[in-house]
Amino acid sequence: MRTSVIINNYNYQDYVIEAINSVINQTIPADEIIVVDDCSSDQSIEILKTKSDQVHLVLKDKNEGQLSAFQAGFDASTGDIIFFLDADDRYTNTYLETALTFYKTHPDCDFLFTSAGIFGNEERIATCYDRTRDLGFSKISTLYRRIWIGHRTSTVSIKRHILEKIFPIPYLEDWRIRADDCLCYGASIANAHKYYLNQPLVQYRVHGGNGHYGKSKTRSQNYLEQYDQALDRLFKFWLTKFNEPENLDQFADREFTSIPHPIQQEFDTFFSIIRCSHLPKLRKAIMLASIYLYFLRHRQ
Repeated sequence: MRTSVIINNYNYQDYVIEAINSVINQTIPADEIIVVDDCSSDQSIEILKTKSDQVHLVLKDKNEGQLSAFQAGFDASTGDIIFFLDADDRYTNTYLETALTFYKTHPDCDFLFTSAGIFGNEERIATCYDRTRDLGFSKISTLYRRIWIGHRTSTVSIKRHILEKIFPIPYLEDWRIRADDCLCYGASIANAHKYYLNQPLVQYRVHGGNGHYGKSKTRSQNYLEQYDQALDRLFKFWLTKFNEPENLDQFADREFTSIPHPIQQEFDTFFSIIRCSHLPKLRKAIMLASIYLYFLRHRQ
């Protein structure tokens, strides 16, 4: 499997070389390292040119935000698996080797995310679950309950055929930051089989200039409304692109049973989707009984 690492950079002159070196120093090298500079106004470009013999530089002539950088990097890539890295983060040196081994032993995996080691202004391990998990499919839970399954940008890798489905996205201004939401939501709606690897193989830097970290508690109501509107546009775009039928909730029981060992929260989500559906009462009762019995037998 050919691997591409896409590093997106905007005004991170103090960190971007460290990010690049963390990829160069992997125990198994990436087949290509693509660095997209989103028209930085600091010394990033001059610094990046010192690495031009080791990376493929994509220098944008207009600042359009994180999503545009993702898409420019993907357009320049050739890998079967695409790894993402923010320019202020870094990989541990066994990340690619461990991830590739996981993909090889789990050939059905389309989307892999890991836990992260937080460093900088704070230090801790950021986990999503208490163990490595097969998360199955999540199209219906995403569309009906906006369930977000993933982690920070730098912990995510995705198979090319999934990204070919979700890109290009036209709403660049909506996703100048938080474009990892496009990756996580999009992969779910594109029917990616997701896995979580409970190892802190990526290091996420907390500093005063993070584009999103730590700001969620202070978001204004206006911002939240704008974000909801952006998600509405994004979901409608994908539903049209994928030509999805209406009433996907009729398949909610199948999606739930794609999770080998569901947790209580997942059961509650699918129970709610089925209970609130407009399906005939008997069909709903059968589906609810089915997922309940499955949960009792297979719960984590």
